[in-house]
Amino acid sequence: MKAPRQGKAGDFAAKRSATIQSVAMAFRFLDLLSEAEGPLVLGEIARRGRTGASTAHRYMRSLVQEGLAAQDELGRYDLGPAALRIGVRALRRIEPVEIAARSMQIMAAGHAASCGVAIWTERGPTIVRWYRSAGFTISTVTLGDVLPLDSTACGLVFQAYLPADMIASARRRQPAAFRGSAPRSDELVAIREAGIAELDERLFRQLTGKAAPVFNALGEIACVVATVSHVEVAEKEGHRAALCEAARRSSREAGGP
Repeated sequence: MKAPRQGKAGDFAAKRSATIQSVAMAFRFLDLLSEAEGPLVLGEIARRGRTGASTAHRYMRSLVQEGLAAQDELGRYDLGPAALRIGVRALRRIEPVEIAARSMQIMAAGHAASCGVAIWTERGPTIVRWYRSAGFTISTVTLGDVLPLDSTACGLVFQAYLPADMIASARRRQPAAFRGSAPRSDELVAIREAGIAELDERLFRQLTGKAAPVFNALGEIACVVATVSHVEVAEKEGHRAALCEAARRSSREAGGP
């Protein structure tokens, strides 16, 4: 005996349920890619997603077609350009980031330094805005870069203000090559007192990296403004003072202290 046919309402409910499940599964794979330490092969995606290889392949193929994922020449998968655009557009809705970005764009126009904004993610400091200066052509940082915690000024500033458990979690997620010696407590106190962190000749010879915190209306660190420039030029043009002032101004505009 044939099973009774579902009515139109039942057919619609079944299709809707299947669609919702498909969206949830696609999100699982996207989230998996965002959590990964780098591009993943299909077998590893299936293992981490707890699905069969055929299921993983079907979803990854659809995600690649929509630009939400990308596949390199070695067959590995990573987040695609559409996923990056969505992420950047979401970040644009965070007011302190936009305020800080305007300050850094102005600073890059008036100083021989590359200037940008970093936010905190589960992997650590992540560059979300980056402006190059006509007077400074060397670039060691690009949009979307995740920075080491211990060997960058941005990483030190975040460590000075964020809870220890958040720092420890990001440290575990960062590649082994990123890991250095964690700063001493007195070094973090000095950063909070000065309102800035500086590291010279770490990223590239004769370069200096500087970073300062921007606070939101709750008095929490919302993002970090940063510069990369030549040591001598930074001293001549007063990049330290300019960055500190940009950070303070951005905090005030964002409602912070």
